[in-house]
Amino acid sequence: MKTGCISEKGVKYTGFVYTLSLISGKYKMTILYCLSEFKVLRYNELKRCLETVSHKTLSLSLKELEADGLILRKEYAQIPPKVEYRLSKRGESLIPILEAMCLWGKENGKG
Repeated sequence: MKTGCISEKGVKYTGFVYTLSLISGKYKMTILYCLSEFKVLRYNELKRCLETVSHKTLSLSLKELEADGLILRKEYAQIPPKVEYRLSKRGESLIPILEAMCLWGKENGKG
């Protein structure tokens, strides 16, 4: 099932490299996957879901995912502040790829 994605311009200009640029990073794919499973999560819920992520890394990853249009951030005007994250339509379109990775891992992983 070869897609012929690489042109004479090289791999740098492919959809593959573009997609990786959006989801690369230690936690971005996991954040997207958690949001696909739970639909809406607050910051601390995401932090618990990811377990070992630092505050700085999670904050940066969320900002980048939002800037790339993959997640939506909704802030409520209340005290204490409440912020929720969910997948955007664009982010939802990546979920079949993440599910395929999950299936591949189940079929090919150790244990």
